[in-house]
Amino acid sequence: MRLRTSEYFIQEVFRSLRRNRWMAFASIGTVAVSLFVLGVFLTLVMNMNRLASSLESQVQISVYLKDNIKKADRADIEDDIRRMQGIATVEYVSKDEAKERLSERLGDQKYLLDALGDKNPLPEAFEVTVTEPELVETAAKSIEKMKGVEAAKYGQDVVQHLFDITRLIRIFGFVTMLLLAGATLFIISNTIRLTVFARRKEVAIMKYVGATDWFIRWPFLLEGIVIGFIGGVLATIALRSFYAAMASKIYSTLAFFPLLPQYPFMNYVTIAILLSGMGIGAIGSTISLKRFLKV
Repeated sequence: MRLRTSEYFIQEVFRSLRRNRWMAFASIGTVAVSLFVLGVFLTLVMNMNRLASSLESQVQISVYLKDNIKKADRADIEDDIRRMQGIATVEYVSKDEAKERLSERLGDQKYLLDALGDKNPLPEAFEVTVTEPELVETAAKSIEKMKGVEAAKYGQDVVQHLFDITRLIRIFGFVTMLLLAGATLFIISNTIRLTVFARRKEVAIMKYVGATDWFIRWPFLLEGIVIGFIGGVLATIALRSFYAAMASKIYSTLAFFPLLPQYPFMNYVTIAILLSGMGIGAIGSTISLKRFLKV
């Protein structure tokens, strides 16, 4: 594309925006609202995915050792577990520590432990976490076969339901994002189509005087990109304010909720929204102009 032609296209874009300012404002507003809604769902889906990953990472295997196990045997079991593939951490829990944890969980009912006196029927144990949630079942079965291990429990039914829920969260989020992206493209392309429709006579005249399809298409394409970019900027400004307010509210009530930090997460979202706005604007202009080029 030659420099003179490029200058003409750029001048034509801004001339069109000034001449059809109300239509341009409507298009920019539609793009901004559509991208804001898309951005809100994107942040929600990403945080839901983080929550799912956080829940999965908290799944652990409780390895209960046999009574009166020797210290050397216990150390051998710990070494064997650590050498297993996919093991993240191994933490030893003594009988006294297990009793203390049980007392804390009982809360106001911890007096029930007084009936035990000096006896402590709780076994020694290891708390094992894995690098991948899918390895929990395999690791538990392997550990349970080790000499000196009484049982290896990980709450099989609960964990399976947890994995099912997190899988549904990810599928739901992905499908929702696809539907919203499609709806956004449809809304924006139809909005830009109104702008193209208002200039259909201009397109027809250019075709009759011999202008090529791409010569006619470029100003509209660039106009769609500009509209998408401006709409994206407005959407990201609103989205950043929304996320900051949401984060502040959540942290004040649920301090330990695994919310994605604003930085650099919102920087990535901003880039994604701006690129999406420009891309959707360009695609919307191309789709809208196609029928008017058939003269």
